[in-house]
Amino acid sequence: MTYARKTLISLQDTPYYHVVARCVRRAWLWGQDEYAGRDYSHRKAWVLQRLRLQSAVFSIDICAYAVMSNHYHLVLYVDRARSRGWSRQEVAARWTALYGAPPLVARWTRGEGSEAERAQAEKIVEVWRARLSDISWYMKSLNEHLARRANAEDDCTGRFWEGRFRSQALLDEAGLLTAMAYVDLNPIRAGMAPTPQQSDFTSIYQRIQQFRCVEQGSLSNPSLPHLRLFKTATQRAQALPCELEEYVALVDWTGRAIRSDKRGSIDSRRPALLQRLSIDAIAWEQAMQREGNVFGRALGKLNHLKLHAQTLGQSWIRGVRQAEKMYSR
Repeated sequence: MTYARKTLISLQDTPYYHVVARCVRRAWLWGQDEYAGRDYSHRKAWVLQRLRLQSAVFSIDICAYAVMSNHYHLVLYVDRARSRGWSRQEVAARWTALYGAPPLVARWTRGEGSEAERAQAEKIVEVWRARLSDISWYMKSLNEHLARRANAEDDCTGRFWEGRFRSQALLDEAGLLTAMAYVDLNPIRAGMAPTPQQSDFTSIYQRIQQFRCVEQGSLSNPSLPHLRLFKTATQRAQALPCELEEYVALVDWTGRAIRSDKRGSIDSRRPALLQRLSIDAIAWEQAMQREGNVFGRALGKLNHLKLHAQTLGQSWIRGVRQAEKMYSR
């Protein structure tokens, strides 16, 4: 059953969402297409370039990403309070970095026009403000750009994406970190990379590279998208709920656990992050397997799933059994 997007995204429940977009017919339009005999891997960089631009425009942060051969994953944080603090002039400047300004708004930015025209222009800018913290507009801006660029390169027309993007509400810290790790481990799960350190086009790869750059005193790659920060000793508010070293250790531990050729080397001790969030290690490992993503429209602890279902006016929501198994201990 298809649900309206407004029934799937409830910012009063959570500002964190896991979204997925897939190429039409699951074609390998981002990687090596053996059927067509063409390599489209260079298009993965297009995604990161566009995400970099949109990070500077929208009040939506990227927590995690993975660009695969026929789809991509994002974990997003909607910071609506930030967009509310922008002046109308800043909103207009941000929006027109992606889209053209109608003549009415262009005159308003120059201080021209009658009082009625200026009032109408300000109404348009307020619509833009709402869109700059809207996941649907974020995904529309990203997917339309990528589709047009790919179709221009192929000198063709037609659909590039199989349909609208899928979204999953992340209701608490446990759900957020589960989704982030699942996203970052996509190349390992698909057999495309042996370790997170070699998982190109993922946020975990970017974070490890940036961490190494800081240690070596060199500059990180400015073309990569801006990522939401983890907690540090001096920054606790408005940050992801753990330290970077903890998260990298968790992803590394999980990556070795889900590798079929590395099962004998996995440390039986749970990472500290799993222990602190009371996550069952066996259920966590199972969820990270290729066939383990059994989560539905929301992800989080059992009580949060039930409250979210009530908010959406639903009597049942997928993932209850998995949440009870993974998060109740």
